[in-house]
Amino acid sequence: MLDKLDAAFQFRQEALALRNQRQEILSANIANADTPGYQARDVDFAAQLKKVMAHGRVTGNGVGLTLTSDRHIPVQPQKRLEMDLLYRVPYQTAMDGNTVDMDMERSNFADNSLKYQAELTMTNAQIKSMMSVLQSQG
Repeated sequence: MLDKLDAAFQFRQEALALRNQRQEILSANIANADTPGYQARDVDFAAQLKKVMAHGRVTGNGVGLTLTSDRHIPVQPQKRLEMDLLYRVPYQTAMDGNTVDMDMERSNFADNSLKYQAELTMTNAQIKSMMSVLQSQG
């Protein structure tokens, strides 16, 4: 039963994790808008999500879990996603070699934020739906 619930949430969990990491990348681009020679980075979200869903996460985050009681359920630590970062091709490069386009970065940041919030809303609705079904059968 639990494995079916886990499979149902895996897609949403991975999508949220990817959106979160993309937000960090976009934040780094915005933070380095005035850094000479900084190259703006991004990720192909759809390709990364397909990769993660097909192969799972590929690198560990280094956090170990310790069982302090034999009644604890053993779990594997969640792995951090290894993403294929791409360099963004600028419409117009700056004289100092910086490729950050603030308008594009702000737009992508806002778009990614909205999609993250939408994914959270859909996940919440899915959980409420499952809880409703479980409560009606109890």
